[in-house]
Amino acid sequence: MSNLVILESPAKINTIKGFLGSNYKVVASKGHVRDLPKSSLGIDVENNFDAHYINIRGKGDLIKELKKEAKKANKVFLATDPDREGEAISWHLATALGVPEEKVKRITFNELTKTAVKEAIKKPRAIDMDIVNAQQARRILDRLVGYKLSPFLWKTVKSGLSAGRVQSVATRIIVERENEIRAFIPREYWTVDASLESLDGKELVVRYYGDAGSKNKKELNCASDAEFVRTSVNGKRFVVADVKKGTRIKHPTPPFTTSTMQQEASRKLNFQTQRTMRVAQELYEGIHLGSDGVQGLITYMRTDSLRVSAEAQAAAKEYITEKYGEEYAPANFRVYKTKANAQDAHEAIRPSSMKLEPQKVKKYLSNDQYKIYKLIWDRFVASQMQDAELDTVAAELECGGCNFRASGYTIKFNGYMAVYEETTDEVDEEKNKKLPELTKGDILENKGISCDQHFTEPPARYTEASLVKFLEEKGIGRPSTYTPIITIIISRGYVSRDGKSLVPTPLGEVITDIMVKNFPDIVDYKFTSSMEDSLDSIEEGNTDMEEMLSKFYGIFSAELERAEATISKEDITVPVEETDIICDKCGSTMILKNGRFGKFAACPNYPECKNTKPLVKKEVVLPLNEDAEAPCKCEKCGADMVMRSGRYGSFYACSKYPECKFTKQKGKGLGVNCPDCGSEIVTKYGKNKTVFYSCSKYPECKFSSWDMPTAEKCPSCGGMLYHKKGKNNLVCKTEGCGYKSESIAETNEEN
Repeated sequence: MSNLVILESPAKINTIKGFLGSNYKVVASKGHVRDLPKSSLGIDVENNFDAHYINIRGKGDLIKELKKEAKKANKVFLATDPDREGEAISWHLATALGVPEEKVKRITFNELTKTAVKEAIKKPRAIDMDIVNAQQARRILDRLVGYKLSPFLWKTVKSGLSAGRVQSVATRIIVERENEIRAFIPREYWTVDASLESLDGKELVVRYYGDAGSKNKKELNCASDAEFVRTSVNGKRFVVADVKKGTRIKHPTPPFTTSTMQQEASRKLNFQTQRTMRVAQELYEGIHLGSDGVQGLITYMRTDSLRVSAEAQAAAKEYITEKYGEEYAPANFRVYKTKANAQDAHEAIRPSSMKLEPQKVKKYLSNDQYKIYKLIWDRFVASQMQDAELDTVAAELECGGCNFRASGYTIKFNGYMAVYEETTDEVDEEKNKKLPELTKGDILENKGISCDQHFTEPPARYTEASLVKFLEEKGIGRPSTYTPIITIIISRGYVSRDGKSLVPTPLGEVITDIMVKNFPDIVDYKFTSSMEDSLDSIEEGNTDMEEMLSKFYGIFSAELERAEATISKEDITVPVEETDIICDKCGSTMILKNGRFGKFAACPNYPECKNTKPLVKKEVVLPLNEDAEAPCKCEKCGADMVMRSGRYGSFYACSKYPECKFTKQKGKGLGVNCPDCGSEIVTKYGKNKTVFYSCSKYPECKFSSWDMPTAEKCPSCGGMLYHKKGKNNLVCKTEGCGYKSESIAETNEEN
């Protein structure tokens, strides 16, 4: 062995091993090996913000083993992820392992393919300290805010709180939207629709637009306005005043960036951002494809670039021509313009090979992996296809001094729409709405008039998808930080989920109010965006890290000093959340509190009354599987099943309890397919709280296992790999195989 390759994630080891020869030993650091200490600030503010890094607790044995391997190697290739965090991990590895500078070779690849990895090995470089300093600057900024601001919140609000730089801004965004919704005053308006019939008997619905002869739209603000229009046209024939026909060109949407992938996965698949990124990471790190071995299916998934390599474009054009025909491939490659503030460090997210169609590799993928891979595949292929052409028609009709209109379009040539069409939050009422053939002067029979009252709607609450979109538009955060931002503000109790919506908690609103009044710069959108621009500038070598940190800390420390001198705990009141539970000891309405095991109901008269109660989920009739068209019935008595919560989590029970005591367990899905029938595997509880894993289609399919199944495939036989209980390895249970490997570690995400 003469060369050592150190990866970030163990999940990539088998993939890379398959690409390199016996002269390369491949190991993994399992994320960061050094970091700032948890017990202290770890930043010497007076000494140019010098950071004191220490080896992460629990990584001692791993560092010792890596150091031993590095000493034996002629060259040490640091192949951590191709982003700021990966560059910093490489720097920390070189330092912690004591590798001489001449032996250190930094390599990066945008996709885990044999060609890309071998090309990277041929063109190593030194560790880029500008990129490292950009990561260090972000880490130091967040440490200064977190470790200086959190104690202030403990003194003024309550102990245990924490504050973050970008997370505080994200919370503010959600709080301000909630305030907009509260302040919103609905406005009444009416619509008047006429149902008409053409001479050839075809039906048409037109809507009131304004006065005849006028091009201005007229609002109907009350019932009397709508009634006036109705009586003016009721029972009368309509005359076609004008018909406009045309052709509209629709361009395909660009391939995915991290942000757009998260948004579209939320809209189309109802995936949370964390779930989307976890699955995309798996696809990037490599999937075992049977006899083809382990291959990475997509390019690097943390990117804000729309750039696509010429090789990938050529492969896409060849695939499109062969699959759909020459008319679907544009004459020239499509080039999409990346946003001005993008880092543009990597290509857009795309399939690593056009030979690996989703349907061909579906049998090797979990349900989630297939859904995300197909989404990425379809979006990329469509982005390289010909425009769609639509035949449009807009008709104006007059009756009783009123102008009515109808419009629609039909698809003339579907182009890229043969593969993919982006989902939007807007409703397109004209979509594929075909109007009957109309000519100016035609007379149509009036079949009825309808008047409907409406009220304007308040702005919608943010979902994860719309929040990510807003953050990107404002330049707040970067691709690697969107998921951690959302995860942190929810885990801290500043924001909660209501279905897909993100709702601020009373605590989140109080913290935001404090931050806006006392730390206006820290939670200012433009200021936070300018910090991101400064980090980009450090990465490009145009800004000095210490200078940027000094400027930020000067503003922040002044605001903190002023706040500490003017605010006390008596000035802050955190609203309580009331429940509908009445205290059975003193009769008060109980309030919601957080404990070490989650939320519970407590008497507001504590400490005089110390009564508490667990929260019981409301009984909701639910189907036991997604395919059920109606609520499931009890298998014993036929009554509806309801969801209840118990000491081991949620389960389904007969609604006629205690007369009927039939129950059925509700397992937690793992996103892993059953090897026997292909259904999802879920966690279940046995006696004495023992956990086991079972097919969700039980008792039709009786597959179960005490060891946790994974989405990983055995590199030897292609079978399912399992996490062995109590052991740090993966094993294959296929008879006669006996494969065993190191377990998969969670990938590190910048936060």
